[in-house]
Amino acid sequence: MSVSEPAPRSVPEPAPGSASRRQVLARSGAVAAGIAFTGALGELFAGTAAAQSLGHRGYGPLVPDPDGLLDLPKGFRYRVLSREGEALRSGEGPVPSNHDGMAAFPARRGGVHLVRNHENRAGGRVPVPTVEGLTYDPAGKGGCTALTLDSHDRVLAERVAIAGTAVNCAGGPTPWHTWLTCEETEDRAGTNGYTKDHGFIFEVDPADPHRTGAVPLTAMGRFQHEAIAVDPRRGVVYETEDAFERPFGLFYRFLPEKPLGGTGSLRAGGRLQAMRVPGVPDLSSIQETGAVFDGVEWADVPDPLATGTPVRLQDFGKRGITHAQKLEGCYWGGRSVYFVSSFARSAQGSAADHYGQIWRYEPDRRRLTLVIVFGPDTEVQLPGESPDNICLAPSGGLMVCEDGDGAQHVFGVTRHGEVYPMARNAQNTGTAEAPEYGEFAGVTFSPDGGTMYVNCYTPGTTFAVTGPWRR
Repeated sequence: MSVSEPAPRSVPEPAPGSASRRQVLARSGAVAAGIAFTGALGELFAGTAAAQSLGHRGYGPLVPDPDGLLDLPKGFRYRVLSREGEALRSGEGPVPSNHDGMAAFPARRGGVHLVRNHENRAGGRVPVPTVEGLTYDPAGKGGCTALTLDSHDRVLAERVAIAGTAVNCAGGPTPWHTWLTCEETEDRAGTNGYTKDHGFIFEVDPADPHRTGAVPLTAMGRFQHEAIAVDPRRGVVYETEDAFERPFGLFYRFLPEKPLGGTGSLRAGGRLQAMRVPGVPDLSSIQETGAVFDGVEWADVPDPLATGTPVRLQDFGKRGITHAQKLEGCYWGGRSVYFVSSFARSAQGSAADHYGQIWRYEPDRRRLTLVIVFGPDTEVQLPGESPDNICLAPSGGLMVCEDGDGAQHVFGVTRHGEVYPMARNAQNTGTAEAPEYGEFAGVTFSPDGGTMYVNCYTPGTTFAVTGPWRR
């Protein structure tokens, strides 16, 4: 499909007997993103009857897309903004593959700047084209592209925003309207053909990528970065680490020398610290939602550049440090930072098993709370595991990208804790007998809340979804 102003797709009436998949959330006294989930969430959809009732929550059941791209509730439409392999509007090369984290920023005349990660490794399908002044390591295949949209979500421009990086997974926006893109790798120069060390955060200006260039923010650490969130009052940057081997990743905070002020504030350096929860070496050991830990500590990272030893393996003293498997999504809401552990498996080295957790840290109180637990799941075709990218919805709830087995969804969570399906990937990359679907990633909303943007990881596709969003 051409990227040149494709027509929006309308969603027809639902097919008879169409059913949603179920989601299970354990009880929580959650205050998510500054919005209270009133009372305890409770186990919402624990059985077949609950699964059938899911379609009556949210915006109704998902309707099969006759074009086989994106299933949405009745009344919603999508526009394909960009697909991998097609030509960038800039003429710099093809749209790269592996669409991942993304954020939306205001542009002139009601338009939108989108910044999109490409999680390409060495040998990736469609690498990010190298561009003079925007390339960190010519051997790196990852990076970001930037789209400029008008007020009707028509693509005005599409170009490379940073190139020569590696495994750009997630990241996060800053209060001064730049994007921090994160490399989820620890590969050094000489590995996989790289000419420079990787594992850094880079700042990207969506309006003028050459203003920020391709400069690693080395003081923020060199490790398998996943996502970030910025405290807009203090300028503290929180960072998650998605380490693949035991000991698993850490939750970090970066205290910049120049905490706010826009351009150059993060390049001035600062202190990198890792979270220590006294008496809790592994967050997966906590199973009860509502569990609260006061007196959270922060330990200075001995060697943020990991020149000899990966950060998570460094010596943090006799009191140790707190680890967690699959630390992924991270976002700021109200006066707290929230972060996601997608899952934990004891067979892989975690202290206990879970199907996804959302934690809240309150800096003012130095308090950590387990607010949501996902799962368990019993069938591949049912949800309940591996929450990944996450963002605020205009209604005050959350949108959660699923990254598990079987069909892939974007799920909404209302302010009352009700979970509903918002979108389903209809692009089958397998066969009719053994279907496969790429995960969703990078869910975000336009500054006015009127459009949801979301990526399908593979085949790389960026959608703009409009409809009767409830405020």
